[in-house]
Amino acid sequence: MSATDIAPSVDVNLEQIRQQAAQAARELIEAAGMKPGQILVVGCSSSEIAAHAIGCYSSAEVGQVVFDALNAVAKEHGLYLAAQCCEHLNRALIIEEEAARVYGLELVNVVPQLKAGGSFATAAWHTMDHPCAAERIQAHAGMDIGDTLIGMHLRPVAVPVRTSVREIGSAHVVCARTRLKYIGGERAAYRHDV
Repeated sequence: MSATDIAPSVDVNLEQIRQQAAQAARELIEAAGMKPGQILVVGCSSSEIAAHAIGCYSSAEVGQVVFDALNAVAKEHGLYLAAQCCEHLNRALIIEEEAARVYGLELVNVVPQLKAGGSFATAAWHTMDHPCAAERIQAHAGMDIGDTLIGMHLRPVAVPVRTSVREIGSAHVVCARTRLKYIGGERAAYRHDV
């Protein structure tokens, strides 16, 4: 199912949401210097996008539009997209089986639903070629749409990335990249290309 196959049931501009999500992802990927094969984790509240309290107004249409936009951008850059589920599924992640194999992820048995997993993760499950659910991940960069708290799924040492897109619909957007830990103290020299 794609965004063009569904009619909106909420009073939001789906095309504007698609454009905002894609723009934010492109800016984040560029700022983070992401490389093919890396993981971009995204948490998304369709309720917040539609100007409602998180978890109170799940919209399959909004979740699908955001997933389609972000998935297209991730594929353009050869990245794996990980869709964070809501708190009812302990913030598990929906990701392609290939990524789970490559990164040796611990899988769990769950299928996200609109009210238990969230619309974004549900869209991921129904759109990905070979979806699976992982309990945790350490992504290279992430996007939090609607204050869904993705920090637990980023590699240690997350660094904020300010994009020109501060909101998608009515949802607050926070982006982060990660970097390797600096070790060795004041006499150490560091690489700045990683």
